[in-house]
Amino acid sequence: MKFMQRIPQLSLSIAAVLVATSAHAADPKLGIVYDAGGKFDKSFNQSAFEGANRFKAETKINFIEVQASSDTQAEQVLRGLARKKLDLIAAIGFSQTQAVQKVAAEFPNVKFVLIDSIAKGNNINSVLFKEEEGSYLVGVAASMASKSKKLGFVGGMDIPLIRAFACGYSQGAKANNPKVEILQNMVGTTSAAWNDPAKGGELARAQFDRGVDVVFAVAGGSGMGTLQTAKEKGKLAIGVDSNQNYLHPGTKLTSMVKRVDGAIYDSFMAVKNGTWKPGVSYRGLKEGGVDWALDKDNRAVVSPEIEKKVNEAKAAIINGKIKVIDYRAGSSCPV
Repeated sequence: MKFMQRIPQLSLSIAAVLVATSAHAADPKLGIVYDAGGKFDKSFNQSAFEGANRFKAETKINFIEVQASSDTQAEQVLRGLARKKLDLIAAIGFSQTQAVQKVAAEFPNVKFVLIDSIAKGNNINSVLFKEEEGSYLVGVAASMASKSKKLGFVGGMDIPLIRAFACGYSQGAKANNPKVEILQNMVGTTSAAWNDPAKGGELARAQFDRGVDVVFAVAGGSGMGTLQTAKEKGKLAIGVDSNQNYLHPGTKLTSMVKRVDGAIYDSFMAVKNGTWKPGVSYRGLKEGGVDWALDKDNRAVVSPEIEKKVNEAKAAIINGKIKVIDYRAGSSCPV
């Protein structure tokens, strides 16, 4: 009789094991392909990695990660991952647009998320950010913090995306003080521009020699040279994508945070939960896609007046009182 009473308990235990095994077997297979800047660029790619890693920490679901050192290699890497029948592949960066477009068409059962560009397909989700809105905020901060009223901008690859950062930065700076002067330089015109810290430092040094005292680095790995040079010269610098305030406390005014990590985390989670959808999405201040960073590492250089003015601008952009022009929507920057 006791034996008979234990049978239901045993059955329930076996059922629990089967359910757990089934759930584990249903875990999505995920991949991420970094662009030429590399996984540990302390910026764009690293933010994507942090989002994927947060997903892994919470769900215990692993992911495959690969770096594409060139546009041609990106296509090969994406196709190789697709052949493994992954459920979702995240392609980090506009340079992978054509590769995603081509490979997604070849593998219609594999989902793709493309960051910073648009590729068409029923199995592609394109995620874009309103970089101009976050850049407007750091432009306000730079204009207020500058004593010389000369601001610098060092971009990576000379493309519309980076020009959009520069344009938003200029709009914010000139909204606060129309008399500020903004010097702009780009590291290069190829993907190598994302990984040349020596050139990033050289451009910043030339700007400092011309009177600039605050520089905004939007150059991936090349930006590390810009930030280092600002530290050496005792000037203020603004980081980008990831919160880079910790790199050089004391000379970091702020960082224009671009939440690539959130986009990747949300995409992975959507696939896991069965809610993933193709299409195009835009993430700005209102959606939590961009912001400025204020923490213990830059608190000393951000005055209460700067904090108040930047947060007022942020609220005005969110509620529509301030319209920040996106360089990519027109032929030139309005300021």
